[in-house]
This record gives sequence, C-alpha cells and structure tokens, in this order.
Amino acid sequence: MTTKIEIKQVGKVFGEGKQAVEALKDINLTIADNEFVTFVGASGCGKSTLLRIIGGLEYHTAGEVLASGEPVYGPGADRAMVFQHYSLYPWLKVMENIKFSRQLKHGREELTSSEVEKASGRADALLALMGLQAAANAYPNQLSGGMQQRVAIARALMGRPEILLMDEPFGALDAQTREVMHDLILHVHKLEKATIVFVTHDVEEAIYLGQRVVLMAPRPGRIDTIYDVPLPAQRDQDMKHSPEFLALKKEILARIRDTSGMRTDQSMLEQLNMEQA
Repeated sequence: MTTKIEIKQVGKVFGEGKQAVEALKDINLTIADNEFVTFVGASGCGKSTLLRIIGGLEYHTAGEVLASGEPVYGPGADRAMVFQHYSLYPWLKVMENIKFSRQLKHGREELTSSEVEKASGRADALLALMGLQAAANAYPNQLSGGMQQRVAIARALMGRPEILLMDEPFGALDAQTREVMHDLILHVHKLEKATIVFVTHDVEEAIYLGQRVVLMAPRPGRIDTIYDVPLPAQRDQDMKHSPEFLALKKEILARIRDTSGMRTDQSMLEQLNMEQA
C-alpha cells in the first residue's frame, strides 16, 4: 500500500527552560493511503497535539512529518481538519459555509465560469451526501449539533483533501446522533477515499471506525500500542456486540488504565479504605 503519512521520531516541547513541558516524544508511525486510523488514550497523552502537527497547525520541535512524501511545515490544501466545535460562520448559510473554503483557496483571484460550475456541482454533491438539501438556506443556529457537524465535514471535503483530520468531531453529540454520524463518516470514507486520522476519547467509537487503533500514553505523550481491528471493512452497529469487538474494547480499556496510572490510584484508594475501616 502507498504511504500517505510518515511520522518519524516526532517530539514536541512547549515552553523553555524550567517551564518546558515535553508533550510528545519519539512518535513513529506510518499511515497508508485511504486508511482510517483512530487515536485513543488518557487525557494529556498528546493525541490532539499530534493531529495538529500533521495538519500543520502546530510545529514539532523534533523529528519529521511527511504527507504524500512532502515535509509538513504548515497547513496545506491536501489536508483538512474537522474540530469538535463546529466552527461554522454564523453569518453564512449552509451552502455558503460549504463553499467558503473553495473561495478562500482562490483568495482574490476571480473564479472562471468553469470553476464556479465545478464548485457548485461539488457543493451540491456534498449537500446530498450529508443529507442537508433541505437545510441549504438555513443558518447554523437553526441547525442541530449533528447537522452543524455535517456542514463542517462537507466544508472540509469541499477541496477534495487527500487527508482528513478529525479531532473528537462527535464528542458533543448525543449517543443516538453519534451512531448515525459513525455510519455516515464510514460512508464518506468509502466514497471519498481520503486517508482519515480520527482522535477520540471513546474506545468503542475508535474500534468501530478504525482499521487500526493507536493507543497513546501520557507523560510524555508517546505511542504505547497499535491494535489491528478484526472487523470487516463493511461495518454495522450489531458488530459492537460481537465477541471480537468486546474483547478488543476490554483490552484497550485495560491498557488505558495501566498507562494513565488509574490502576495505581485505585489500589491506593482501596488501601486507604482498608486503613479507615
């Protein structure tokens, strides 16, 4: 398989001197073209920082990041990012929000009639893909959280990015809406054939969506374990109850507790309770 993202001995330090904090250390990972990789781990393990480094929104202080063989020094049209907070423009309607990234890419350059036609066709296709046709002329504050996130994803896809970076995009949604969005993003992945890197705190979400789950550990942030997901490419919600799914979920949750120090904290609490009894 063709390599799309290469992360080589990447480190990140915030601050200097006595105030320096090592957020990431010796991160090494290769992600293939059209692969869907999910990241999980305890709070503070650097998942989002690493995602922002891949997106060019944060600078690494050690190592190298390559996207399609080219060093990442900043944002690029080949990469798009979707955040937990929808970050839509409240003064623009749904269709205008979706088209905005295309307009921004061209800056002050006037689009040709052919480019305008292509952009409109692409926007219409994304509107249909996200099930937003009826909301095309609505403003963001008139939409539910799930629909707002659909708009944000459509806007990110407008420029046909090769890499889609998603930072807990469904974290603010209710459980039922999250399930709908899970199946939607898997459908998008199948159609758009982009490489997706997805950060989440939800282990079940990570397994259901990912072809591989990367577990990161904190202090400093590092890759602890990489799990291959033993599920077929075509996913459905019933798979969450399969023995393979539940066993992997149990294994990952146990490892997160180990790497976060939660087991130690629990044993200390039990000891304290015994002393007080």
